[in-house]
Amino acid sequence: MSTNQQLAVIDRQADSFSLDDEPALGTELVTRRSGYEHHGIYAGNGMVIHYAGFAKSLHRGPVEEVTVEQFAAGHEVTIRQNPAAKFVGMEAVRRARSRIGEDQYRLLTNNCEHFVTWCLDGRARSRQVQACFAHPRAALRAVSGLFRAYVAAERRRMNAALVA
Repeated sequence: MSTNQQLAVIDRQADSFSLDDEPALGTELVTRRSGYEHHGIYAGNGMVIHYAGFAKSLHRGPVEEVTVEQFAAGHEVTIRQNPAAKFVGMEAVRRARSRIGEDQYRLLTNNCEHFVTWCLDGRARSRQVQACFAHPRAALRAVSGLFRAYVAAERRRMNAALVA
Protein backbone atom coordinates (compact mmCIF):
# COMPACT_ATOMS: atom_id res chain seq x y z
CA MET A 1 0.00 0.00 0.00
CA SER A 2 1.36 3.45 -0.93
CA THR A 3 1.89 6.27 1.55
CA ASN A 4 -1.03 8.11 -0.03
CA GLN A 5 -3.32 5.13 0.58
CA GLN A 6 -2.10 4.73 4.15
CA LEU A 7 -2.99 8.30 5.10
CA ALA A 8 -6.63 8.61 6.00
CA VAL A 9 -7.99 12.06 5.22
CA ILE A 10 -11.06 13.30 7.02
CA ASP A 11 -12.66 16.49 5.67
CA ARG A 12 -13.77 19.16 8.12
CA GLN A 13 -14.66 22.79 7.55
CA ALA A 14 -12.46 25.33 9.38
CA ASP A 15 -15.52 26.88 10.99
CA SER A 16 -16.64 23.49 12.35
CA PHE A 17 -13.77 23.33 14.83
CA SER A 18 -15.13 23.54 18.34
CA LEU A 19 -13.93 22.57 21.77
CA ASP A 20 -16.18 19.49 21.55
CA ASP A 21 -14.81 18.49 18.14
CA GLU A 22 -11.26 19.78 18.47
CA PRO A 23 -8.46 17.88 16.70
CA ALA A 24 -5.81 16.26 18.87
CA LEU A 25 -2.69 18.29 19.63
CA GLY A 26 -0.04 17.72 16.98
CA THR A 27 -2.54 16.78 14.27
CA GLU A 28 -1.55 17.62 10.69
CA LEU A 29 -3.98 20.08 9.12
CA VAL A 30 -4.10 20.61 5.36
CA THR A 31 -5.79 23.19 3.15
CA ARG A 32 -6.05 22.62 -0.57
CA ARG A 33 -5.00 25.75 -2.43
CA SER A 34 -4.83 26.51 -6.13
CA GLY A 35 -2.39 23.86 -7.39
CA TYR A 36 -0.95 22.75 -4.05
CA GLU A 37 -1.72 21.83 -0.43
CA HIS A 38 -0.73 23.95 2.56
CA HIS A 39 0.23 22.10 5.79
CA GLY A 40 0.30 22.98 9.48
CA ILE A 41 0.36 21.43 12.98
CA TYR A 42 -2.64 21.87 15.28
CA ALA A 43 -1.41 23.47 18.53
CA GLY A 44 -4.69 23.52 20.49
CA ASN A 45 -7.18 26.26 21.37
CA GLY A 46 -7.90 26.96 17.71
CA MET A 47 -4.25 27.66 16.82
CA VAL A 48 -2.06 26.23 14.04
CA ILE A 49 1.72 26.39 13.58
CA HIS A 50 2.78 26.54 9.94
CA TYR A 51 5.49 27.76 7.61
CA ALA A 52 3.75 30.78 6.11
CA GLY A 53 5.97 30.58 3.03
CA PHE A 54 3.98 31.89 0.09
CA ALA A 55 0.58 31.11 1.66
CA LYS A 56 -0.22 34.81 2.13
CA SER A 57 1.74 36.54 -0.61
CA LEU A 58 4.69 36.21 -2.96
CA HIS A 59 6.92 37.31 -0.12
CA ARG A 60 7.94 34.27 1.88
CA GLY A 61 6.87 34.17 5.49
CA PRO A 62 8.32 32.58 8.65
CA VAL A 63 7.11 29.74 10.83
CA GLU A 64 4.27 31.26 12.84
CA GLU A 65 1.35 30.37 15.09
CA VAL A 66 -2.00 31.59 13.78
CA THR A 67 -5.70 30.86 14.23
CA VAL A 68 -7.30 28.02 12.28
CA GLU A 69 -9.22 30.67 10.32
CA GLN A 70 -6.02 32.50 9.36
CA PHE A 71 -4.38 29.21 8.39
CA ALA A 72 -7.42 28.20 6.29
CA ALA A 73 -7.62 31.58 4.52
CA GLY A 74 -11.13 30.72 3.32
CA HIS A 75 -10.23 27.20 2.21
CA GLU A 76 -11.51 23.90 3.55
CA VAL A 77 -9.35 22.36 6.28
CA THR A 78 -8.73 18.62 6.35
CA ILE A 79 -7.13 16.46 8.98
CA ARG A 80 -4.43 14.10 7.76
CA GLN A 81 -3.93 11.13 10.03
CA ASN A 82 -0.32 10.01 10.49
CA PRO A 83 -0.49 6.66 12.33
CA ALA A 84 3.27 6.03 11.96
CA ALA A 85 4.37 9.43 13.35
CA LYS A 86 7.35 9.27 15.72
CA PHE A 87 6.34 12.48 17.50
CA VAL A 88 2.71 12.94 18.51
CA GLY A 89 0.62 15.23 20.65
CA MET A 90 2.45 17.82 22.70
CA GLU A 91 5.85 16.55 21.50
CA ALA A 92 4.92 17.39 17.87
CA VAL A 93 3.67 20.81 19.04
CA ARG A 94 6.91 21.41 20.99
CA ARG A 95 8.92 20.58 17.87
CA ALA A 96 6.80 22.98 15.80
CA ARG A 97 7.10 25.77 18.38
CA SER A 98 10.87 25.32 18.51
CA ARG A 99 11.01 26.71 14.97
CA ILE A 100 8.63 29.69 15.36
CA GLY A 101 10.29 32.73 13.78
CA GLU A 102 12.48 30.68 11.45
CA ASP A 103 12.53 32.41 8.07
CA GLN A 104 14.37 29.99 5.81
CA TYR A 105 11.45 28.97 3.55
CA ARG A 106 12.49 27.30 0.30
CA LEU A 107 9.81 25.97 -2.01
CA LEU A 108 11.73 22.82 -3.03
CA THR A 109 13.72 22.04 0.14
CA ASN A 110 12.10 23.67 3.20
CA ASN A 111 8.39 24.33 2.66
CA CYS A 112 5.34 23.91 4.89
CA GLU A 113 5.09 20.17 4.15
CA HIS A 114 8.79 19.64 4.92
CA PHE A 115 8.17 21.49 8.22
CA VAL A 116 5.18 19.33 9.20
CA THR A 117 6.86 16.01 8.32
CA TRP A 118 9.89 17.09 10.36
CA CYS A 119 7.60 17.87 13.32
CA LEU A 120 5.92 14.45 13.08
CA ASP A 121 8.65 12.13 11.77
CA GLY A 122 11.95 13.90 12.34
CA ARG A 123 12.61 13.86 8.57
CA ALA A 124 11.85 16.88 6.37
CA ARG A 125 10.23 15.72 3.13
CA SER A 126 7.49 16.80 0.77
CA ARG A 127 5.37 14.40 -1.25
CA GLN A 128 4.27 17.36 -3.37
CA VAL A 129 7.86 18.18 -4.35
CA GLN A 130 8.63 14.50 -4.98
CA ALA A 131 5.53 14.27 -7.20
CA CYS A 132 6.65 17.31 -9.21
CA PHE A 133 10.02 15.72 -9.93
CA ALA A 134 8.46 12.37 -10.77
CA HIS A 135 5.60 13.77 -12.86
CA PRO A 136 6.38 16.96 -14.84
CA ARG A 137 2.66 17.57 -15.43
CA ALA A 138 2.18 17.81 -11.66
CA ALA A 139 4.91 20.44 -11.61
CA LEU A 140 3.17 22.40 -14.37
CA ARG A 141 -0.13 22.24 -12.46
CA ALA A 142 1.60 23.45 -9.31
CA VAL A 143 3.31 26.36 -11.10
CA SER A 144 0.04 27.26 -12.80
CA GLY A 145 -1.76 27.17 -9.45
CA LEU A 146 0.88 29.34 -7.81
CA PHE A 147 0.60 31.84 -10.66
CA ARG A 148 -3.21 31.97 -10.30
CA ALA A 149 -2.81 32.46 -6.55
CA TYR A 150 -0.35 35.29 -7.22
CA VAL A 151 -2.73 37.01 -9.63
CA ALA A 152 -5.60 36.67 -7.13
CA ALA A 153 -3.44 38.08 -4.30
CA GLU A 154 -2.38 41.01 -6.47
CA ARG A 155 -6.01 41.74 -7.33
CA ARG A 156 -6.94 41.69 -3.63
CA ARG A 157 -4.02 43.98 -2.83
CA MET A 158 -4.97 46.41 -5.62
CA ASN A 159 -8.64 46.41 -4.56
CA ALA A 160 -7.66 47.04 -0.92
CA ALA A 161 -5.45 49.94 -2.03
CA LEU A 162 -8.32 51.43 -4.05
CA VAL A 163 -10.71 51.18 -1.09
CA ALA A 164 -8.19 52.77 1.31
